Amino acid sequence: MYNFVSMNLEQYIGQLLYRHQCVTVPGFGAFLTEINTAFLNESTNSFYPPRKVVSFNSNLKNNDGLLANHIALSEKISYDNAVSTIVTEVSRWNSFLDSNEKVTLKNIGDISLNTEKKTVFVPSENTNYLKESFGLNTFVSPSIKREVAKHLDIVEEEIEEEQPVIALPTEKRKTPSYLKYAAVFALGLAGAGYFGYNFYENRVTEQTLLVETSVQKKMQTKIQQATFLIESPLPSVTLTVKEEKLNYHIVAGAFRNEENATKAYNELIATGYKARRIAPNKHGLYPVLFGSYATLQEANEAKEKIQQAGNPDAWLLVKEL
Repeated sequence: MYNFVSMNLEQYIGQLLYRHQCVTVPGFGAFLTEINTAFLNESTNSFYPPRKVVSFNSNLKNNDGLLANHIALSEKISYDNAVSTIVTEVSRWNSFLDSNEKVTLKNIGDISLNTEKKTVFVPSENTNYLKESFGLNTFVSPSIKREVAKHLDIVEEEIEEEQPVIALPTEKRKTPSYLKYAAVFALGLAGAGYFGYNFYENRVTEQTLLVETSVQKKMQTKIQQATFLIESPLPSVTLTVKEEKLNYHIVAGAFRNEENATKAYNELIATGYKARRIAPNKHGLYPVLFGSYATLQEANEAKEKIQQAGNPDAWLLVKEL
């Protein structure tokens, strides 16, 4: 008899959550996943990558074979032994819940019962089961402060009053009057030049500050656009759609004698089933299938119909052929 004590059932559930949207634990419930897109919390400036959010439904308890087959392949045990180990662990979990204790599944979440005996599930935030988000973590970006340029008042310097020019009398010769006017005109030009230079220098300083402020605003706008927008669309990519794989199989039986397997196969074909035969398994048995299906839902629906038609031993095999 296989010993389940050392096996962590939540480990195998977690492995399947990376690849499937629904993982059912027979007799206990199903873990469902839903993809949430990336979002930004503006109040905390926190960016959250896309992730798979895990929920739990205690009403989905039927064995779909997914978990049992995964355990059987991983532990190299029979399918029946894998089912027995699941039953043992589920019984232990239910006893915890009946005792008002919490069942903690590592990296999946906590399960408990409320006062009304309804199941309460609190998912774990430690693991993101979305493979496409591998390596992406939540991060906080510092907020960008936008400064408004202050208007600088231009203060024009006052020109000091010039002292009047006093012409000293001379006995020998007199300065012609036109030279006096030329001297006054030259001083006027010098004063105007001094005033004009200071005014020009102040204007240049003001315009430089305004240009720098405008450039900073444009650079911030470009940075924001570069962060969130793609101006030039990428060239179109032609994808080749592969043929849909049929990885879910309803098993009619596994025979030690190949002739018996062939006989069972022919009977199923005659009955109208799309029967198949696959290669012998590692135990040397020849499996015969009622049919193969692309999705788990289609396989489960077909299995129920087959069992109702008088084949209660039909079971689900999840395998890529």
